[in-house]
Amino acid sequence: MTIGERIKNIRDKLGMSQVDFADRINVSKQTLYKYENNIITNIPSDKIESIAYIGNVSPAYIMGWDHDLPKKKKGIVIPVLGRVAAGIPIEAIEEIIDTEEITEEMAATGTHFGLKIHGDSMEPRICEGDVVIVRQQDDAESGDIVIATVNGADATCKRLRKYRDGIELISNNPAYKPMFYSNEEIEQKPVRIIGKVVELRGKF
Repeated sequence: MTIGERIKNIRDKLGMSQVDFADRINVSKQTLYKYENNIITNIPSDKIESIAYIGNVSPAYIMGWDHDLPKKKKGIVIPVLGRVAAGIPIEAIEEIIDTEEITEEMAATGTHFGLKIHGDSMEPRICEGDVVIVRQQDDAESGDIVIATVNGADATCKRLRKYRDGIELISNNPAYKPMFYSNEEIEQKPVRIIGKVVELRGKF
């Protein structure tokens, strides 16, 4: 059985559509289709971990290293925050509204927290009330979905686009215009990246 067949098998066992499953692991339906049909075989490790978590299996099973369907290891509990205030270290924020579990494998990649989404700027992929799992980091690659603060305001969830002369913070919702910040504005306002969104946990 190929990696793609294992992923499809997990999705089928859960009774989830490609759209719903793709949303859970924060990829497009087209990307999930390529995973399942082995068009993309070099799947990022964070996506493998997300699929393993949702399917209640080990990442090793998906990669074909285990032939059974072992239960996942005990998860690591992380806080879910209602907001992230600019200038306050994550570990000092007291507004913990819930908790989520992440795999030991994901936890080993850095410090994580959950953030409850407010507003509709990232619809239709990320909606009001959804929780995103965020790995703390102060930089990210162009195209990543990040949590950022601008001009001392509370953190916002946006897609990052990098340019030589600055960055753009882009909403999924076309009703919101992209926000461009020059390198000078990034320093002066300031604009700060707090972390990268590594998983979406949609709420029904």
